[in-house]
Amino acid sequence: MRRIVVAALSVIVLASTILPVQAASSRRAPARHAPSMDARRPAGMLEAMGKVKAERIRDDVKYLSSDALEGRGTGAHGGDVAAEFIAQQFKAAGLEPAGDNGTWFQKVPMVGITTEASTAVEVTTPKQKLNLKLADDVMVFNLDQNKSVELDAPVVFVGYGIQAPEFGWDDYAGVDVKGKILLMFVNEPPSDDPAFFGGKALTYYGRWTYKYEQAARMGAAGVILIHRTDMASYGWQVVRSSWGGEHSQLAEDKNPKLPMASWIQYDKARTILADAGQDVDALLAVAQKKGFRAIPLPLRVKAHIASQVRYFASNNVIGKLTGSDAELSKQAIFFTGHYDHLGMVQTATGKVIYHGALDNGTGTAMVMEMARAMGATTPHPRRSVYFAAVTAEEQGLWGSEYLAQHLPLRAADVALDLNFDAIAPLGIPKEVVAQGYEKTTLAKVLEETAADFKLKVLQPRHPENGGYYRSDHFSFAHYGIPAFSIEAGEQFLGHPEAWVKAKSEEMEKSYHQPTDEFKDEYDYRTNSVLARFGIALAYRVGAQAQNVEWIPGAEFEPERKASMAK
Repeated sequence: MRRIVVAALSVIVLASTILPVQAASSRRAPARHAPSMDARRPAGMLEAMGKVKAERIRDDVKYLSSDALEGRGTGAHGGDVAAEFIAQQFKAAGLEPAGDNGTWFQKVPMVGITTEASTAVEVTTPKQKLNLKLADDVMVFNLDQNKSVELDAPVVFVGYGIQAPEFGWDDYAGVDVKGKILLMFVNEPPSDDPAFFGGKALTYYGRWTYKYEQAARMGAAGVILIHRTDMASYGWQVVRSSWGGEHSQLAEDKNPKLPMASWIQYDKARTILADAGQDVDALLAVAQKKGFRAIPLPLRVKAHIASQVRYFASNNVIGKLTGSDAELSKQAIFFTGHYDHLGMVQTATGKVIYHGALDNGTGTAMVMEMARAMGATTPHPRRSVYFAAVTAEEQGLWGSEYLAQHLPLRAADVALDLNFDAIAPLGIPKEVVAQGYEKTTLAKVLEETAADFKLKVLQPRHPENGGYYRSDHFSFAHYGIPAFSIEAGEQFLGHPEAWVKAKSEEMEKSYHQPTDEFKDEYDYRTNSVLARFGIALAYRVGAQAQNVEWIPGAEFEPERKASMAK
């Protein structure tokens, strides 16, 4: 009973600046929810907000992260069970199916690649031959869908492996890398200048996905990424768990792929480079200087990469709430959250389940709860709303990438994507993070909405981690659609800073680990508050005369303009 009372009070507190005005206008309004002319209080918004229940979110997270769903692996039984469950919830919420051929499911054709234990990597240095240990020293994948790959190639150090003409940067200048193994660092050149690699905020050039893509375009045989925890923003154990099972990609992707995509542990890279007469820290310092030129190394890599290759389809689950305005309903807002996690991984002692309670049972449960709340409310937002639980985020954002390529309407008619990913349940938040919102024309509306919820809009504490490029909103953004994730900040009502820090560190240690499990003590009012916040934004965006756009000069503005021309 106490939980129910507290949750109800939180709705009143967070909406206190909205409710009195709405109540007054309701007394004057005719029956049947005539549309409000106040853009900050569209008809239906408060009613939908009030229907969000923290306990339902909690129950959904508990089920999604249970042993029965086996970690919701992409293309695995548990992932398919999760998709069916989500479809049932969308149906019960009163949504319309918006997948393929009138179903709830958009089939995403994929190929899964699993590195076999017989894979071997040998590095010949001027002093010795080193056999690298899988998992301990190196993680290796073949990305070009071959079951067996044999490589024997020289090594070239290419700094960060970046070509960025807009910043006057080219790590590939003056070197032929075709058929060679490229050694490079994660991340990108450090900067405090927003006009140079985004200042402290990591750009897409710093992501491992870009580095593999660019090296493949350049004709390289392979890439060895030097992992360092502070530069990657996660430890070696995350690399090992994330790449330890099946790795998937879109089967339809015709872009060039690397025969060898790998990571190497920092200390092992130090040992190998020392044999080659190089110091790893000195190489990092050189790589950070403008005008850097690639360095051929007296190293040779011989690799046998054996892979299991599996073709399959996984599902995005998509439901639609048709907008209440005949004309504006042709445009849409998307709510997204990935339901997949890492599934089960075979170890020496048996199979281990990666439950994925926080990542991303939380966001998936929030998308379902927003669907329930909005589906049970009239009127709907004036623009249509799509609720999409997407697959294969952990494999490289592939489900959202496929959805963004195969939208049920023109990209130009998508006003906004609001994404929800790994939102820590720590109680009533006092802050909200929405990295990238300030680059859209929605900035004022978001800030006003945050103020109505008594939430301070907080900039990410560690923009250098490149969080913007690591979740599903990015798939929409790089096709020009304004998009960002909604997250909680670092302050919570009634909890001291030290408590929040300790809980956050505990959750961080569980990132991509089997210990990311459902816990009874978690407080899902965080998720209910931010679900209401998302609903408020959807109603307000739905009521706007104009679509949301990127501001001039924003990173994805050219793609938006291109989509408008189609």
